[in-house]
Amino acid sequence: MPLNSPAMAQNDAELGGNESDPKPQLTKIANLSEDFEKKTSSKRLKDVEIYVPIVYGTIAFWLGRKATETQSHRWSVYVRGATNEDLSGVIKKVVFQLHPSFNNPVRVVESPPFELSECGWGEFEIAISLHFHDDVGEKKLDLYHHLKLYAENEPGPQSTKKPVVVETYNEVVFPDPPEDFFSRIQNHPAVIVPRLSATFKFPPAPSEDLHVLKRVDTKNHPLSQWFINFSEADELLKLTAARQTVQAHIVKLRRQLSVMDELPQTFKLDSD
Repeated sequence: MPLNSPAMAQNDAELGGNESDPKPQLTKIANLSEDFEKKTSSKRLKDVEIYVPIVYGTIAFWLGRKATETQSHRWSVYVRGATNEDLSGVIKKVVFQLHPSFNNPVRVVESPPFELSECGWGEFEIAISLHFHDDVGEKKLDLYHHLKLYAENEPGPQSTKKPVVVETYNEVVFPDPPEDFFSRIQNHPAVIVPRLSATFKFPPAPSEDLHVLKRVDTKNHPLSQWFINFSEADELLKLTAARQTVQAHIVKLRRQLSVMDELPQTFKLDSD
């Protein structure tokens, strides 16, 4: 398959070895599913946001003596939880769009781990589409990742033992989530949710949650030793979630004050 031209390669960050940006990237979902709104009676929780930390990236191994002109590297592309937690409670399937020179370039992975492996010799951009479960009430999210095969920042020849790892940390934000979705995943280890009032009543949860029964994390993944540790970013995410909870309380108080301001003056005096 064709390599990128030098001009195209220069437009990308030159990455080698392990490369990551610990600064959280927030991707707020704004594509509400029209079909969901028509088919469900589940109400949305206003002024509430659910955070799902994810990591997507590639790991590429040079094949060394086994390398050929068209098969120089073995690589994997994947989507995982930021701390290797299973994401199938939120993600229904992942669609990977490879270079058109591959056989069957559109690959669909419908169960965790959400990944695929291939062999090749060229670098290219991989389109990654996340499709969510129906009760999430959102359309798909499209991400893009550039496959890197060569550790350009490290001197010396390539090694068959040390791969080139490129990962991106992102926080997918679901604003105003449906009650059913919130109720189902509020205790899921891969999801961060704000605390709601103890008086809030959720609809009854199903007796058997298939998303929980199929739970598969990547803590014991054969490539996990090469995964980048985003624990600091995860701690920052928890602080962000706490701040979001405070903001939700502020919004509630503002609404109450607004109602009070609209009351007749005589009623206010009687209340005093």
